[in-house]
Amino acid sequence: MSYEPVYWRGAEMAIDAITRRKLIAFLGGAAATQLVSAHAQQRPIPVIGFLNSATPGQWAPFVSAFREGLKGSGYREGENVRIETRWAEGQTGRLPTLAADLVGLHVSVLVVSGGTPPVLAAKAATTTTPIVFLTGDDPVEVGFVAALDRPGGNMTGVTIFRVALGPEPLALLREVMPREAPIGVLVSPINPGSETHGRNIENAARAVGQQLLFARTSAEGELEGTVASLVQLGARALIVTVSPFFISQRDRLVALATRHGIPAIYPLRGFVEAGGLMSYGVNLVDAYRELGIHTARVLGGAHPAALPVRQAMKSELVINLKTAKALGLTIPPSLLQRADQVIE
Repeated sequence: MSYEPVYWRGAEMAIDAITRRKLIAFLGGAAATQLVSAHAQQRPIPVIGFLNSATPGQWAPFVSAFREGLKGSGYREGENVRIETRWAEGQTGRLPTLAADLVGLHVSVLVVSGGTPPVLAAKAATTTTPIVFLTGDDPVEVGFVAALDRPGGNMTGVTIFRVALGPEPLALLREVMPREAPIGVLVSPINPGSETHGRNIENAARAVGQQLLFARTSAEGELEGTVASLVQLGARALIVTVSPFFISQRDRLVALATRHGIPAIYPLRGFVEAGGLMSYGVNLVDAYRELGIHTARVLGGAHPAALPVRQAMKSELVINLKTAKALGLTIPPSLLQRADQVIE
């Protein structure tokens, strides 16, 4: 006995209609998803303009820290943010052109570091593009912002002036050398922060009766002669103030101090890692990391006018014992205990 299949034509047509509707809805959803994905891929990623007065070589650790700050805040270069860098290579006259170039690219934010001149160049180039700076100056005193807690305008940033410009290097140097010996002070006249640092050291020296010999230079060709003249005038030690120019000349300054056999204290640990005796100042790597974090806040929609300027407060003392021995100096144990790092 055989059976023929029974077809319920009406039911089959209803099922087919439901299936077609589901298929159309599925295909429509897939197309919409592809459309949204394509739109997201086409949307331009934000661009950061990075302007600095110096050369990229000496600033590599700091730029790396800046990128770390961005990455920790969710912005990865090459994925969801792009960085356009411009370096003046120590030629401050190029800064206005470089700043205007970055503004012309319609960057989302302009990040500026390397002293006062690049910040002034950026300020002159735009009143609308957000600017995030890192400065060793008091940003209110030099006119970058109206107030630290409420900057106003299109500028905000990170300042290191409270730590970087203090008189502490004088007291530290006096702990390792005869206190009656004259001390030379190197100042960069193109950097207001360097001049302020020099004045703070001078005030501290006057209070303890310490003789200082000042020399001002911002030219590579003058550096060797300037240090030599300080030694000829009787300087038996050297304080190098905060300046992007001096940072860019790190290796030469360390070599000159070694050649003349004088103890020197510098503003950043990199000098000591290069063979200098001591450094005291702000942790600039941390400051640049904070610069990256602050930039991310602006990229996320925060307006510079209402975004308080951050103040870097972490200082560090680094001592090179090998250099001390070469100079015939004995570093007091109390000073070694206070050091954040001792290089042996």
